[in-house]
Formats: sequence, C-alpha cells, structure tokens
Amino acid sequence: MKESVENPLCLKSLNHISLVCRSVEASLDFYQNVLGFFPIRRPGSFDFDGAWLFNYGMGIHLLKSEEPDNLPKAGKNINPKDNHISFQCENMAIVERRLKEMKIDYVKSRVEEGGINVDQLFFHDPDGSMIEICNCDVLPVVPLAGDAVRIRSCTSSVNCNFHQQQIQQEPQINPQSCLSDSIHAKEDFLHFAS
Repeated sequence: MKESVENPLCLKSLNHISLVCRSVEASLDFYQNVLGFFPIRRPGSFDFDGAWLFNYGMGIHLLKSEEPDNLPKAGKNINPKDNHISFQCENMAIVERRLKEMKIDYVKSRVEEGGINVDQLFFHDPDGSMIEICNCDVLPVVPLAGDAVRIRSCTSSVNCNFHQQQIQQEPQINPQSCLSDSIHAKEDFLHFAS
C-alpha cells in the first residue's frame, strides 16, 4: 500500500456542499425547517438562481437546475448505500419523532461494531438527495494498522482532554436544546460575520 501523505493539499475543513435543485424555494424550506440551516448572503455577481445556507460549521449551496426535467426523479426508494451527507445529532429519538411529525419517509438502520451501536435515519430532500442523521460520534475513529494517517480532531492536548471528558459523560438531552443550539450557532455566526 502506498504511504499516505498527511495533508498534501493543506486542507483545513469542509466548507460547503453544492446541490442542484428543481426549486430553490422548496429546498430552502427543507434545509431551514427540517435541518436547521439559515440563509446567508451569496455573491451578487452570480447570474444564476440559487441560495446559500449555513449551520454546524458548514455551508449548503443550492443551485437552481437549468434543466429541472432532466434531474433524476425523487423516488420513494431510500437506499442507505446511496450517496448521502450525514449529520450527527444529540438524540436519535427526538429526530425520529420530528421526522414522523413532519411526515417525512425514512429508513432506520443500526450498525453494530465491537459492542457499540450506531443508529442511523436516512431520508431524502425534495430533489432526492440522501440525508443521514446518526449518532456516529459513538464509534471511535481508528486508523488502519500500518497506515501513516494521523487523526487531527484535536488541535491541542487541552482540546483532546475536553473531548475525552465529553465522550465519557452521558448528557441529559433537553428536547428544546436542538432548537436552541441551532439558534446559538446562528447568533455565533452572525456575530463572527459582523
């Protein structure tokens, strides 16, 4: 196996994903009201319809399709093995209850590894892009034996210690905290952007 280079492109983080959509309005509604993203300003020099959203440290850029009739039809078949974006959550039961309340079809799955259970919920956005909500953070990230990959989730020993303490504690989840966390993220972003 070829030896891995630590960071050949000097990457810092995921910035955004771009999604082509039939209706910017329908996709805006979904990403705001289902996933908790909020709209942000996009360059006025763009000569095509779209919208930018932000939350959870990443952006979603919606691009209006020039040929919406040629986009794949959003089907009812939810295949967890299909391309998807995944979000970690605080409480899977709350997510599942809210998906039911919003009448969003989903598939439930569980991965078991070494006595650890990872719960997953998969569903589609209005254009058929797959979304996963999971508690994947319970599964440790373990480099392959003999690989030169280095996990860079901690920037200092203080952050590593704090992260380990968070993992060891079982927090009590307040159902309202999901909403308040999203509001605080928006306030933090707006404060940072000003």
